[in-house]
Amino acid sequence: MHGIYVTAAFVLAAIIAYRFHRPLLAALARFDANNVARKIEEFRDRQDHRAHYRHTLRLAEEQVDEVGEITVPDIRTGSLVKRYVFAGETFAMREDAEAARKDEILAKAREFYVELPMALSRRGDGKIR
Repeated sequence: MHGIYVTAAFVLAAIIAYRFHRPLLAALARFDANNVARKIEEFRDRQDHRAHYRHTLRLAEEQVDEVGEITVPDIRTGSLVKRYVFAGETFAMREDAEAARKDEILAKAREFYVELPMALSRRGDGKIR
């Protein structure tokens, strides 16, 4: 009787796998493409002396919120206008909000490099390797 249950479970799993094989294969293809892109980036990083700065900026960018878009009534005309919000501040132009976001990203990256010598000195010999 146990063999029937195992066989039924196997057939059911095969039916489900066949039903969802396209999304599964697409997910595996995306996973593979991401791995290939990561390996290419790692190879380029070994050749690039500024790769550390790029990675630091990318990490800082992940820590900063995106620019939001809201629609509010205009004070003068009462018509609806788009405004852009970043860090609780409202901007009339997206470029201004993006500039404020960029400044925040750069500030976070600088903060990392200010703290880096102190963190390396705690490591033991105080030298940057």
